[in-house]
Amino acid sequence: MPRRQLPTPPPHAPRPVRVPAESVTLDGLLGVPPDARGIVLFAHGSGSSRLSPRNTFVAEVLQRAGLATLLMDLLTEEEERVYATRFDIELLTRRLVTASRWVSETAATRRLSIGYFGASTGAAAALNAAAVLGRSIQAVVSRGGRPDLADAALPRVQAPTLLIIGGLDEEVLRLNRHAYARLTAKKELAIVPGASHLFEEPGALERVAELAAEWFGRYLAPTDQA
Repeated sequence: MPRRQLPTPPPHAPRPVRVPAESVTLDGLLGVPPDARGIVLFAHGSGSSRLSPRNTFVAEVLQRAGLATLLMDLLTEEEERVYATRFDIELLTRRLVTASRWVSETAATRRLSIGYFGASTGAAAALNAAAVLGRSIQAVVSRGGRPDLADAALPRVQAPTLLIIGGLDEEVLRLNRHAYARLTAKKELAIVPGASHLFEEPGALERVAELAAEWFGRYLAPTDQA
């Protein structure tokens, strides 16, 4: 009689955290599975939040792959209401750098190497922050990102970078091809056929999560091994 296959265990339940950044405090959800070997900080796009169902789905897949995740808002609720602030890449970058330092000083995560998962404008902040922090950041994944908004920083990014774009997202695909040429670190450009900007088509987001988990699994390792 064949053995019954056990269901996939649920990811480690994330807990709310508050991250001090400059003169404000940012809300986040921190999930740290047992024996995590790295942590992925999520930088969402304009108009989204730490509760984004798409990023939450990807975070759950990463947790099942043994990676900790930090879903966080880089802006306060008041700042998010100001349209121009949503596109203040310099501000978003500073907040992500501050959050990265908080992770490296927090007991539950300080031994974990750091990666970034950025979507839309959040991808620009992730690439900028990776350029600022250098080898402290071990990997970057962009989902439907706007790396063109970090154009000047791209040659200074040292982290292996994966750009994921939907095959139907023609304008963003063009911008990502340009950014890909500007990157000098290890890099790959992955096109998900039949997917639009939000990867809402059946199987599209699952493919994004699979690609991200493979990339982070390849490049994130405990800090004493990095």
